Amino acid sequence: MGTRNSPAPAYVFLSFPLLLCFLFIPSQCATTDTLTQSQPISVGQTLISQGQIFELGFFIPTNSSKQYIGVWYKTAPGQKVLWVLNRENPLSATDNASSLTIGSNGNLRLLDGKMNNLWSTNVSVQSNNTIAVLSDKGELVLKDNASGSILWESFNYPGNTFLSGMMIGMNYKTGEKRSLTSWQTNNDPSPGNFVEEITLDTPPQAIVWNGLKPHWRSGPWDGSKFIGIPSVANGYMVGLSILQDNQQGTVFLAFNSVNASFVTIIVLTPEGSMTSINWEEGKDWYTTWIAPAPGNPCDVYGFCGTFGVCNNNNNPICQCLKGFVPNSAEEWSKGNWTGGCVRRTELPCQKNISTLANATAKNDGFWQISQVKLPDNYQSLLTVVNDNSGCQQWCLNNCSCVAYAFPAGIGCLVWTGGLVDIQQYSIEVNDLFLRLADSELGNNNDNKKRNRIIISVTIISGVILLAAFLFGLRWWRAKQRVKTIHRIKSFESAERMVNPRDTPQEIVWAGHVTHPESSELPMLDLTKILVATNNFSQPNKLGEGGFGPVYKGKLEDGQQIAVKRLSSHSGQGNEEFKNEIILISKLRHRNLVRLLGCCIEGEEKILVYEYLTNRSLDTILFDAKKKEWLDWAKRFNIIQGIARGLLYLHRDSCLRVIHRDLKASNILLDDDMNPKISDFGLARTFQVTQELVNTRRVMGTFGYMSPEYAMGGLFSEKSDVFAFGVLLLEIVSGMRNTSLYHYQEQHLNLLGYAWQMWNERRGLDFVDETLVESCSRLEVTRCIHIGLLCVQDHAGNRPTMSAVVLMLSSELEVPQPKQPAFTMQSLLDSDLQSQYNNIYSEDSELVSIIEGR
Repeated sequence: MGTRNSPAPAYVFLSFPLLLCFLFIPSQCATTDTLTQSQPISVGQTLISQGQIFELGFFIPTNSSKQYIGVWYKTAPGQKVLWVLNRENPLSATDNASSLTIGSNGNLRLLDGKMNNLWSTNVSVQSNNTIAVLSDKGELVLKDNASGSILWESFNYPGNTFLSGMMIGMNYKTGEKRSLTSWQTNNDPSPGNFVEEITLDTPPQAIVWNGLKPHWRSGPWDGSKFIGIPSVANGYMVGLSILQDNQQGTVFLAFNSVNASFVTIIVLTPEGSMTSINWEEGKDWYTTWIAPAPGNPCDVYGFCGTFGVCNNNNNPICQCLKGFVPNSAEEWSKGNWTGGCVRRTELPCQKNISTLANATAKNDGFWQISQVKLPDNYQSLLTVVNDNSGCQQWCLNNCSCVAYAFPAGIGCLVWTGGLVDIQQYSIEVNDLFLRLADSELGNNNDNKKRNRIIISVTIISGVILLAAFLFGLRWWRAKQRVKTIHRIKSFESAERMVNPRDTPQEIVWAGHVTHPESSELPMLDLTKILVATNNFSQPNKLGEGGFGPVYKGKLEDGQQIAVKRLSSHSGQGNEEFKNEIILISKLRHRNLVRLLGCCIEGEEKILVYEYLTNRSLDTILFDAKKKEWLDWAKRFNIIQGIARGLLYLHRDSCLRVIHRDLKASNILLDDDMNPKISDFGLARTFQVTQELVNTRRVMGTFGYMSPEYAMGGLFSEKSDVFAFGVLLLEIVSGMRNTSLYHYQEQHLNLLGYAWQMWNERRGLDFVDETLVESCSRLEVTRCIHIGLLCVQDHAGNRPTMSAVVLMLSSELEVPQPKQPAFTMQSLLDSDLQSQYNNIYSEDSELVSIIEGR
């Protein structure tokens, strides 16, 4: 809400024993992030994560007689405790002899001064050679020191704070549940009355419970946000994503903050509010979003009861929906609205229950209620209907249906019971269509006559305006054609832009420019682009691919751009150009490149993108010197970013998109080496219920194509998963997939080499030698494992991208891969491959994309 948060509660940290430690036994007090059997921590001692970000130790809340172990940011003001180990088993504040240690059975244990065990991880440990490490994510991890396998993670047991790297949700097959639980008070970390969970609804939503009663809910997830939260309160959205896998039975809300210098945490307060709290270096903590908002009872679940709508700007704040009256007029007049409202006029099909099967609803209608938070207890018909009219018709044909909505990114939602928890806002949110009897809609004869007159006048006016618009448009296009011809002639001396034997195509392309799906994309003037790129000068050229050359430019306002220009001899043509405009202009994600505009004048077809200073991944990854810029942390971030971008394309975007040409040269890197997927010329959209498509025109890049696509023209989401697996192995190894590797008198391709190293438990030998000092052995091994799963021969054996994102961000059990086919080649095979590449060099040019931007 933009208001400053109240000062964080102060804590008393026990430092006297630590002072004694520094004076008398400094060898045991060195800063460390690791706890072992021989090195426990006692009162006054702390663990500090390797990057000096988080600290774990004993603390006593203000005015408390109890003592806890917690984790907090080391340098942030106020010692805001983020996670508490012993919320239900506090120590006495006077117990200075307690300790956190690893027991003889390998488990993490909390002992009081009398050596009583107050808390333990209580997991099965094969050996007692375990250690506990505080990571730079703020997570306390118990693991086997020999194998590195994770035995217990604190992030699997959230407290009241949602940290970056955490996930909350459930696995409804195994019964595992992760949820946030409030503190009792700001000075009492013991579990409070409020619990925040992710529901199993389709789509899911977040809900806060007060005991067994719902207290607040977010509304359903539309792929990028919770639609029940107004857009002005977008402080909660940064870094959130829903990971749902029906096959695995999992639904999780993940939180990954990408800005390390700007800390964001989400806290469930003792009052039951979800609060987004932020901190920047040199500043105090401040709040950017809170719900339920203080002083707004409409945020509280079901405040106005069934079929009531709450508006905090009205007096009284509760009103019955149109066609409904208070269930109890007496209670309603006293300001007690929880009893809700009842229908004033029964629907015709509900009057005689025995005739429900043959009931007609032709006299029913719908009343549109705008700018509302959609009610709870919705039912998704995403797999049944795919447009607003179909959703309305389904509701009309089902007498039990009382309302429907068709929110963007979700599709058809219907309600068959009482409508509860409706809130009206003063800004655009969602529209709800309430089913009413014809008499409630006021469709009497006078109204019908008046409506017919209004409709007639509207149609006549519309025809006149349309005719004027079409005449003006035709005149404008004719004028633009004349300007284009003069402009092209004036710049022919700088660089020949059109083939003189070609004919102007602006008439052909005019239809594409005004295509309704691409109308949101700005059209840029060719003159401005020529000025920005210095007439497409050679020094400004960044590279050239199958589409044509790419130039760096700068607009008048100083914004740097990358200009991709379709060359006359390009293998890619109008369809690919149009496809990229329509697709990428509809997609918005931090891991997708942003298209700023396009230009179509004469023979010129130009796309203008944001300029990314580090250009494409392949220019760094496969360069012997530049690859050192990519340490393991950056590479792992790139892998995760690409995975999130693909998950958005496959599942979370308004379109379901298969990229079909994922490769290193199509991954662009910004200033911070964050990845952005580019080039959607070959991408295709799927319907939600569609799993597989066959094409006669196999296009892509050799080495990244899945077997079923390369040999049979079949492509699906799993085609992108295969390409992602190849790309992942390239990032880990720093080697191209087209190279051959001699191993034990065999010539192996990249996949074969990865399999051989994995199968012989020599995964680290596969890793790029520049990563030896920076890599995490556990993460590297896991990435190779996931990469091999993604390149399985049969599409059914490959994971979905939602499963890949889960596997990358957590320690879930991962199935074992099988050996990929065609991993070994003889020298003769290598020669044949070389010939094959030569034969098809023209096709590879056809699909290769810009080298950098």
